[in-house]
Amino acid sequence: MICITGDIHGETKYVTQLCERYAPSPTDCVILLGDVGVNYHCDLRDRRRKEELAACGVPILCIHGNHEQRPAGLGPYSLKEWNGGQVWVEEDFPQLLFAKDGEIYTIDGYRFIVIGGAYSIDKLYRISNRIGWWPDEQPSFEIKEYTEQQLAAHRIDYVLSHTCPFRYEPKERMLPGFDRSRIDDSTERWLDTIEASTDYKGWYCGHWHVDKRIDKMHFLYHGVECLPGSGKEDQL
Repeated sequence: MICITGDIHGETKYVTQLCERYAPSPTDCVILLGDVGVNYHCDLRDRRRKEELAACGVPILCIHGNHEQRPAGLGPYSLKEWNGGQVWVEEDFPQLLFAKDGEIYTIDGYRFIVIGGAYSIDKLYRISNRIGWWPDEQPSFEIKEYTEQQLAAHRIDYVLSHTCPFRYEPKERMLPGFDRSRIDDSTERWLDTIEASTDYKGWYCGHWHVDKRIDKMHFLYHGVECLPGSGKEDQL
């Protein structure tokens, strides 16, 4: 079983409640669609949250959001192979898996490609108040190029991203009166091209703090969707 949910921003209770309700086993997987919030302060606060997540006893795959640091720049993390792709893992918390953008993971017979990152509309506020903000929050040119190469070379079943393609942006979640010209929506517009050229069964995204579905686009916040194992992986 694969359980997918949205941003928790360090509120580990949402994952604890998920595990209590769905009872995933150590061979199942929980997926968090970005803004997990356990690589934010890089101090004891983050460690306590990691301990709480690890106590759930299930592998947790974390997508990169825009309110957290990339594990690649943090000392405790190293890359390891997991389900056909690479993940960032901290030795003290081997069940907390931080996805590398553009990687494809085979979980319960399904192939997932991961595309993290988004623009922070609260960027200036966070900078001026010395609250964590990091300039690599959005996917780089290299990440985009790698993702496109992966999709050209491999079949996938599902896309896991933090934000959504531009044409699916939930307008009702946009702040009224906010100057949209100040927003860098290059990631969403690039995802438009990915969505238009990719054959997929479903696309799951977070970021927008809403639970809704448009066609095959699944927005998740505190909602949870579960996929049963497919049983077999197709041979290439």
